[in-house]
Amino acid sequence: FLELDISCDITQKGYEKKRSKLLQAYLPHTQGAERRIPVTPSSSSSSSSRYQRRRSTGTRDERYRSDVHSEAVQAALERHSERKMTVLLPSKRQSLVGQTSMDTYTPPDSSSGSDAEGSLGRAGGVSVDSWISRALHGSPSTSSSSSSHSNSSANAARLPVRSLHSTHFGHLTAPPDITSYMPDPAPISVQRPQVTMITRPLPKYGNAELMETGDGVPVSSRVSAKIQQLVNTLKRPKRRPLREFFVEDFEELLEVQQPDPSLPRPEGVESTPIQGEELDGLKNCPASLEAALLRWGAIAPKAPCLTTTHSNAKQPYTLTYGKLWSKSLKLAYNLLHKLGSKQEPIIHPGDRVALVYPNNDPAAFMVAFYGCLLAEVVPVPIEVPLTKKDAGSQQIGFLLGSCGVAVALTSDACHKGLPKSASGDVMQFKGWPKLLWVLTDSKHLSKPPREWFPLIKDANNDTAYIEYKTCKDGSVSHITNDITRPMYIHTILMSCSENFLFILSFICMHVFSVRPQEGSSKPAGQGVLSMTNLSHGVIRVDTGEKLSVLTLQDVGTAMPGAMVCVVKLEGVPQLCKTDEIGEICVSSVATGTSYYGLSGMSKNTFEVCPVACDGGFVSDCVFVRSGLLGFVGPGGMIFISGTLEGLMQVGGRKHSADDIIATALAVEPMKFIYRGRTVVFSVNVLYDERIVLVAEQRPDSTEEESYQWMSRVLQAIDGIHQVGVYCLALVPANTLPKTPLGGIHLSETKQLFLEGALHPSSILMCPHSCITNLPKPRQKQPEVGPASVMVGNLVAGKRMAQASGRDLSHMEDNEQVIQILGSLSFLFLSEVLQWRAQTTPEHILYTLINSRGAIGSSLTCLQLHKRAEKIATLLYERGQLRDGDHVALVYPPGLDLIAAFYGCLYAGCIPITVRPPHPQNISTTLPTVKMILEVSRSVCVMTTQAISKLLKSRDASVAVDFKSWPPILETDDLPKRRCSLLYKPCDPDTLAYLDFSVSTTGMLAGVKMSHNATSALCRSVKLQCELYPSREVAVCLDPYCGLGFVLWCLCSVYAGQQSVLISPMDLEVNPALWLQSVSQFKVRDTFCSYSVMELCTRSLSSLTDSLKARGMDLTRVRSCVVVAEERPRVALTQSFCKLFKDVGLHPRAVSTAFGCRVNLAVCLQPHRLGKLAEQGTSGPDPTTVYVDMRALRHDRVRLVERGSPHSLPLMESGKILPGVRIIIANPETKGPIGDSHLGEIWVHSPQNASGYFTVFGEENVRSDHFGARLSFGDTQTLWARTGYLGFLRRTDLTDANGERHDALYVVGALDEVMELRGMKYHPIDIETSIIRAHRNITECAVFTWTNLLVVVVELDGSEQDALDLVPMVTNVVLEEHYLIVGVVVVVDTGVIPINSRGEKQRMHLRDGFLADQLDPIYVAYNM
Repeated sequence: FLELDISCDITQKGYEKKRSKLLQAYLPHTQGAERRIPVTPSSSSSSSSRYQRRRSTGTRDERYRSDVHSEAVQAALERHSERKMTVLLPSKRQSLVGQTSMDTYTPPDSSSGSDAEGSLGRAGGVSVDSWISRALHGSPSTSSSSSSHSNSSANAARLPVRSLHSTHFGHLTAPPDITSYMPDPAPISVQRPQVTMITRPLPKYGNAELMETGDGVPVSSRVSAKIQQLVNTLKRPKRRPLREFFVEDFEELLEVQQPDPSLPRPEGVESTPIQGEELDGLKNCPASLEAALLRWGAIAPKAPCLTTTHSNAKQPYTLTYGKLWSKSLKLAYNLLHKLGSKQEPIIHPGDRVALVYPNNDPAAFMVAFYGCLLAEVVPVPIEVPLTKKDAGSQQIGFLLGSCGVAVALTSDACHKGLPKSASGDVMQFKGWPKLLWVLTDSKHLSKPPREWFPLIKDANNDTAYIEYKTCKDGSVSHITNDITRPMYIHTILMSCSENFLFILSFICMHVFSVRPQEGSSKPAGQGVLSMTNLSHGVIRVDTGEKLSVLTLQDVGTAMPGAMVCVVKLEGVPQLCKTDEIGEICVSSVATGTSYYGLSGMSKNTFEVCPVACDGGFVSDCVFVRSGLLGFVGPGGMIFISGTLEGLMQVGGRKHSADDIIATALAVEPMKFIYRGRTVVFSVNVLYDERIVLVAEQRPDSTEEESYQWMSRVLQAIDGIHQVGVYCLALVPANTLPKTPLGGIHLSETKQLFLEGALHPSSILMCPHSCITNLPKPRQKQPEVGPASVMVGNLVAGKRMAQASGRDLSHMEDNEQVIQILGSLSFLFLSEVLQWRAQTTPEHILYTLINSRGAIGSSLTCLQLHKRAEKIATLLYERGQLRDGDHVALVYPPGLDLIAAFYGCLYAGCIPITVRPPHPQNISTTLPTVKMILEVSRSVCVMTTQAISKLLKSRDASVAVDFKSWPPILETDDLPKRRCSLLYKPCDPDTLAYLDFSVSTTGMLAGVKMSHNATSALCRSVKLQCELYPSREVAVCLDPYCGLGFVLWCLCSVYAGQQSVLISPMDLEVNPALWLQSVSQFKVRDTFCSYSVMELCTRSLSSLTDSLKARGMDLTRVRSCVVVAEERPRVALTQSFCKLFKDVGLHPRAVSTAFGCRVNLAVCLQPHRLGKLAEQGTSGPDPTTVYVDMRALRHDRVRLVERGSPHSLPLMESGKILPGVRIIIANPETKGPIGDSHLGEIWVHSPQNASGYFTVFGEENVRSDHFGARLSFGDTQTLWARTGYLGFLRRTDLTDANGERHDALYVVGALDEVMELRGMKYHPIDIETSIIRAHRNITECAVFTWTNLLVVVVELDGSEQDALDLVPMVTNVVLEEHYLIVGVVVVVDTGVIPINSRGEKQRMHLRDGFLADQLDPIYVAYNM
């Protein structure tokens, strides 16, 4: 009884009420009296045996019930009524809401369908506070779903290019900066710079319409409105953050903070151990339990030993001492002689045997227990397993296995209820050893011979029995007890009182206090203590009128013959002061002796030697830790305030989980949750414990009511305990793991929460109010001039971050080299093609592989030249085009695209390669094609007959009117006669072609490539990759922009090598096409993209053995270059190399290349595995370094060891191309910086693009990108700003020329850098952490909106698992990046937009989210 009321507030009236209720079951009932049975979710028709089982263990319904505490909670809520707490309800997809039969409750807006309600919103009559007030008081309001329905094809469709709709956010009001806690700033216009200026109406997806907030500010969707409400909620934090901040350095983080002098501290004197009364009854006691059973069975065989009641039995069952002796003797004989054979018995004296009996059958358990003692075997009582998936079942199996248990004793009734296998045997439970089940009922046992008599031992230190306890982390520890302990406890109880009503469990660890006998001079004690001071471990008596008080009832005094003391919770077991909470320790022979097999833990628990303040030992006796928290009050009364396992230390204060549960249950629990199915635990997040509350929700409660209850629970816990709750989660009924006794298994529930497998129906994260130990925001320091930076680096001995590729000036003056290289003597690609058609007409330049892996078509030099001439004739005659006209080439990846490009060069036209619209998603992709045509000022479209029909189809006309297209020329039927005169440019600086692509920031940009830059680019790639006509190169790249277009269309004509072309689109049908082609044609050099590498890794992960069996061999591959405009993906590259190592791919063969808009190829690293040429350009292996991620947030580069905390692997982006110079500059001051700093990569090269191309000719919009100058140092050189951050590192490796290698490391795009709390974050770092957080997250993207971090994750699983991702994402971002996630959006797979190069379009995703176009599964707004 005392154990049940350890930690609740018990008044004298409540004590008498509970006492009468517990005794009511054993008193005679009057006929007609109605007995109320508590209703549980397991249905009212549950069996009476289950009810008896719950009743016998003490219902949790009454454990936390206290009228005084309930009144205090209601008073606290009344005090909070003036401070309305804004709780944003999450947005759920209608399909997810429908499964729970609840409607999403959203704030009213103009899109809710009511004209009057919309007019109120526009007039500013509906504010956030009024809406929250109606929500909390249950006023009816119109609710609407925050997302629209969409079919599967719409979910899988990628979003269109952002510039297509020219979405301007100038009309949006940016919410205030919540990180500075400053007044609201003036509205600012948020608009990203764009190249295109075409304005088009924004298409409506589902219910995405323009609306206005309550204050009259127009926003684009309800999503923006909820973010605005969230920001308004966070403007005024609930409590002042702690003054102690930790900074970014890990060493300083571990520094011990100085204690706050204003905190309450213990002021009393040092406590002293209390001694129990002397025990005068041991002399006449039996020497052991076996001897006691023998004595009482002989002299009083008919005396009642045990009386039990059962709900099914009409009369109580009485077990006499005689029956107990005879049955125990019978069982002992059968254990030793009837199991196994005489030569090889199964059980020997000293073996351990499991006792499996239900709580409602104590008589059978008692017989089995004493039977084991008489047989000299050690009983190990365990709970009855009900199902194969019982919570904690594996830990019980570890207990049995470590104790060497091979036999389990049980009763016939219990054995019938155990889960059985198909053969009828007891099922093998997870983690359990194989057991022999023995039934102990008399009908299954044989009578022992009269001459057989067991050995009756005297008291000794041998193990009598083994019990177990479950630790806080869910592990199981085994406690051994010697033979002396049971007899000692029996003697103590007999000496204290003669009449006791015991409601005990079979398993208990300590008995250290006993209620005084009736008539004692020491009355019952009671204390009203301040809960605030208790959280600091200090005892302060308070008045009962205050809210934060805890009323404690004493549990008695020290038992006779024992000594009790209170020691500090941490450090050396020093005695506490009289007004200090500590752990109670007991010195008595009635305690356990050790943990079985754990000598180290046994010494720290069972062999404690408390010390006084002077360092001396308190006593010569050894004490045992009880795990109970409390203090010794006046008169030696012992008060218990909680347990060590239920203690949670948050922000330096200690809180009891039972107290938190009691407060939560006092907030009208019966309407929304089940009172006995609530757990509270703490999780470690960001170097502190955070409180998590999980409860089972009633099925009839709506989501609106649940969130109302959760908001009131937050207020109550904050008012009573002054602590914030990190997470509140409500799960469906009967889903939490149960203990065998019917309660909630705490450690299993916590493990499910940490693993993201809890599957809640409602969840509310409150990191903004709980996380008060974030790093101090970085303050902007006064700008240091570029000259000072340079001088500082020179003084510190650090080199300036600059490097260059090989110098080509000596090659331009060497006529012999020009004759050898051939094509280098021409300035224009059209001349190179004509020269090759004359000199090597039958040399094959291109070979196209179809989706089946066979050669689809090929082009020789002469064939390409003739087709180009015919296309030029087509442009002259049918198109009536002139020199300099722009022509759009809309072709699928293939040879037609190459022929059309060179045909434009022959005709003097400017080609623009455009990706054709996707037939399955033409409504989204066709407007992008039309926009590129308009921006590029294309006067003609060249394409195939199939694509021309697609453009004229009915579906295409719905998206884009066919009449708006420029003239379309089909190249399937070309003129038979060729052009009489081919165009030759007069100036190499004239425009050769336009390169259009979508950047990672969602901006569509076209760059101008001159003939001179094109030739210089092809020459650098030729020299770097050692491309000659005898070489074969496999290319699997997107052929429409960047370095992929150069390698697909230009390099083969310039260098003469044979290019084996594989379309990345065909890999969707045949993922092994690329690697099979490389193996089939014995290609030694190949180029691919990260999207191709990822597709092969994902699709072929389980097919490597079959590919090897079909003859795939990649041992000939010397160079596999990954082309990208981003940071190299180290994890993907390593997975790819590891996966295809079995088919011969060498890890050293894989390297990277880097290009950008201003320079399509900056670095290229074609590492050779073969013998190096004497004048070759083969460089050293690509290097990987590990940098401190926290230093990168401050633009510093600090190398660390692999595996260091916060280490980030960065792979070299390739060797700098010949003729390319690189310098790292400060993007703000434009000054050069040292190699230990992170800065923007600037490039000087003849292959740089000429500038951006815009529809209005505003090239000067971003002219600084192509003509930047340093503010200090070399101020005359013109540099091109790449827009990417990186650093240079001079390595100890040398290249083929013997020069030290300068490695370039790309970190991320400058436009994507997120500045939060004064520090700079790269989205890829946060996204990498989030993807590792949960197995169901396939892809994710992050972006910021008014200093709120928004995370979008793609869910690969059931929609019911969407809520599991919210705490996982929030935790991992806090732990690894010290950031609080503001909004978590869960979407279907394929929603995050990705361009053709496999790069995420984060800004486009942001625009789609704010416009409510994503159709999210779930949107959570963290408070």
